[in-house]
Amino acid sequence: MSPALLPELSTGVDIVEIEQVARMVARYGERYLAQLYTPREQLDCHGRPAALAARFAAKEAVSKALGAGVAYMAVGGMAPLDMEIIAGENGRPLIRLHNYALSRAAELGLSEWSVSLSLSRKYAIALVVAARYPGSMMETW
Repeated sequence: MSPALLPELSTGVDIVEIEQVARMVARYGERYLAQLYTPREQLDCHGRPAALAARFAAKEAVSKALGAGVAYMAVGGMAPLDMEIIAGENGRPLIRLHNYALSRAAELGLSEWSVSLSLSRKYAIALVVAARYPGSMMETW
């Protein structure tokens, strides 16, 4: 492939303590879940703190790939529900973007997304890679 046709990549990574998510679910229950996870995500996770933590890490990683982080999510218009991490075929995680996250990805020309989730006993980590192909980025600079 010619270097001119190679995609530019945007990445994000995040790590979340599983026990912290478990404490938040125990303390705030449905209110916590509804603010951070779509109904599909909640269904896919079956209430398991490790699965919820992995998805929250992925949301943070997506926001970083979009040029933002958690602070931006709070003030920039992007919300955790704008990023959805669902179980696809064979359980492989997939990213769906909505609302502000979707418009931000379009603005940046990010058209292909990949996410990898991993768990240990204490932590959930997510790595996100998004691709922008030459000629697809809007000239907004």
